[in-house]
Amino acid sequence: MVLGFSIALIVFSLLLMLLVLMHKGKGGGLSDMFGGGMQSSVGGSSVAERNLDRITVVVGLLWFACIVVLGIMMKINN
Repeated sequence: MVLGFSIALIVFSLLLMLLVLMHKGKGGGLSDMFGGGMQSSVGGSSVAERNLDRITVVVGLLWFACIVVLGIMMKINN
């Protein structure tokens, strides 16, 4: 069980790093890569950026949950 959560933590960590690096910085990001660099007049971000934000938050919450569960399991086993 601990091994499974450890592997999940590694996978979520790598995925979280990738997702954070894909976010738009000063020069551009995922939306510019696919030609969606024009922003709407409303001032909101593009659909790709909003979806990337949501995915990043979900993966971050899963990463946090894995850490909490691993901490509880380690405390129970000792």
